[in-house]
Amino acid sequence: MSTKVSFGLINPKSASNVASILRAAGCYGVSSVFYTGQRFGYAKDFNADTQRMRDKIPTVGVDDLLAFVPQGASIVVIELVENAIPLPEFTHPDNAFYILGPEDGSVPIEIVSAADSVVYVPTFNSMNLGATGNVVLYDRLAKRHYDASNQLIQQSRDNNNNHKIQMR
Repeated sequence: MSTKVSFGLINPKSASNVASILRAAGCYGVSSVFYTGQRFGYAKDFNADTQRMRDKIPTVGVDDLLAFVPQGASIVVIELVENAIPLPEFTHPDNAFYILGPEDGSVPIEIVSAADSVVYVPTFNSMNLGATGNVVLYDRLAKRHYDASNQLIQQSRDNNNNHKIQMR
């Protein structure tokens, strides 16, 4: 079964927030990232994007995320909202458009109201944008079938990772 994942970011605070999302997007196969707002200035200073995912994953500034929902995607808002679904209990749709709010604000109610699902990550405090994106994408992967072979390990690691362990 084919899956497709995109991110929508509400007015991210900084280029480093977007870079962290792009790094996660590259690790977990996200196909596109849309964002609103001018605070991060459409900057090309993605110093945390060490894998240069900005050159591989379309990252598009838009005025209205709901106008750019990918075809057939379910809108999943990730937000600390009362009565939201806890992430451990959530079943991710095959085609998902995850929308995350800014670290210093909330996802606007009109977007929350338009969502197919509203999910929260159970924590003792709110996480930053990059951490939230990573947790959501890891949860998605962990709940699906994935390639657990050495080929995936070899493909995923960078030049600094070359250890092997002896099979017992």
